[in-house]
Amino acid sequence: MKLVWKHSAMLHLLLCICVAPCASSVQALPPLPAMALGGPHILGKSVLESNLEEAVSVWQSSSDCNSFKWTAPTFEFNCFMEMMTSLQHVNPTVRGLRDSPQTMLQNLAERIRKEISLGAQKPFKKVIDVSSGDPHRVDLQHVSFLRQVLAVCIYPQLLEDKCFPLDVKIRAQKLLEACDGASVGSYTASSGLRHVRQSIAEFITKRDGVPSYAQNIFISAGSQRAIMIAVKLLASGEGNTRTGVLIPGPCPHMLYNVLEEAGVVLVPYQLTEERGWAVDLDNMHQALKAARGYCEPRAIYISNPGNPTGHVQDRKSIEEVIQFAAAERVLLLADEVYQDSVYGKDREFISYKKVLFEMDIELAETVQLISFHSLSSTCIRECGLRAGYMEVVNMDPEVIYYFDNTLCGDISTPVTGQLGLDLMVNPPQSGDPSYHTYMQETFFILATLSHNAQWVQELLNKLPGVRCQPVLGGIYVFPRLHLPCGIKEQAKLLGLKADVLYCQKLLEEEGVLAGAGEHGEMTDSFHLRLCILVPHYTLVEVLARLTSFHCRLMGGTVTPTEV
Repeated sequence: MKLVWKHSAMLHLLLCICVAPCASSVQALPPLPAMALGGPHILGKSVLESNLEEAVSVWQSSSDCNSFKWTAPTFEFNCFMEMMTSLQHVNPTVRGLRDSPQTMLQNLAERIRKEISLGAQKPFKKVIDVSSGDPHRVDLQHVSFLRQVLAVCIYPQLLEDKCFPLDVKIRAQKLLEACDGASVGSYTASSGLRHVRQSIAEFITKRDGVPSYAQNIFISAGSQRAIMIAVKLLASGEGNTRTGVLIPGPCPHMLYNVLEEAGVVLVPYQLTEERGWAVDLDNMHQALKAARGYCEPRAIYISNPGNPTGHVQDRKSIEEVIQFAAAERVLLLADEVYQDSVYGKDREFISYKKVLFEMDIELAETVQLISFHSLSSTCIRECGLRAGYMEVVNMDPEVIYYFDNTLCGDISTPVTGQLGLDLMVNPPQSGDPSYHTYMQETFFILATLSHNAQWVQELLNKLPGVRCQPVLGGIYVFPRLHLPCGIKEQAKLLGLKADVLYCQKLLEEEGVLAGAGEHGEMTDSFHLRLCILVPHYTLVEVLARLTSFHCRLMGGTVTPTEV
């Protein structure tokens, strides 16, 4: 018997409403409450009940019905338990991954949320998470154009509705034509939709004034996944011949585990905090020289704008890093996810590729560069759609083949995320019906971010024992904590770093989830990571709670009111 299934209208409708909540009011939708809740819809029965009855009726009338026999799957449960519950059977690389303070704090936050939901009395009503960049969690609005186009792509019947602007429907139609079967439910090539890769190449060409080609663009499930794939291709050797990757201290908090899982040795080089977390070539050289005694450094990672430091490199600094990469013959990995959020005075974003191709011709043709970008960018901030891309520059074509080959393991990046990338790099243009709204929404985000950065820096620098460097771009502030001996001794007894214990107490006493500093080998310094891409009223509450906690911790040397 062969059953032919159509796509689930109810599933597509519900996904459409989740993507663009305003879609629940458009004319093309049938009565949604009945469908979504499984209530009366067809002769007193739910759609689901009716579909099931029809499927059963078709099956029972078929010739296969009487001959069909169900055999329950069986397996040796005891054997399974014996194999998988033994720690010795877990992959040694996975066992060797360092414990993440962020994971511990998130688990604690989840436990506190559960306690509050069960009626536990706390000095706060809810937990506020400012440890990482997840703007939708803290009620920052989505970009209407992107959500509307995705809604139409998920439920194409909306193309007939008059609710959406014309440019939304035209764009959705074009994107659907780029998908196999004109459906977001189909697989794509492992390296991404050709149409989207071409859009990305055109965006880069326009941004840098340097040609970019679709065959050098690879789409993945977020920029971290792209970094993992790039580094995996480098990983080789054993003992002192293992591949090493230079990473800044501080760096993105998930980078340690990403690179360790890829099987490479981490080689930290320290940024200069006193100069606003600037890149220091001397520190790079020292780190590289020391590393050559225990690994073979083959790549250097850098984020610009800095994550979590907020530093933005100028042209001279970028040129120095490129010259370092050329002289030491290492691959340059440039994380440029926050390129759309530079707000420091007299600073602008300049890509590594643009600077490279404006330098000496020999450098432009030989320095190997991989740059990364993603939907987690400041203006689009669609972290949950999980899509990013990397552009490979000056790479051997035989090596590029293996980028595509490695991506085959993922089958394909989520299609809605790929379409989101297309909308990010090719937004509404002047004259389009959606242009005015798009510009308003993105300007509001950047204005909020710039205001938050200046306000938080000023307030934190008034707290005793806190020093915050100027923030020029990105979505974090990264203040230094000069903590009392008491909390440092307590942390040592608990086997924690003092800034981790600080964050734990802040969460337990005030309901604020902040990130502890990740700063390489600088074990004697303590920092706090705060995401400032949140509504200003949320940040006001966070700083009020943080100030109250910090003043108590510092023994009343200053009161919250004075701050």
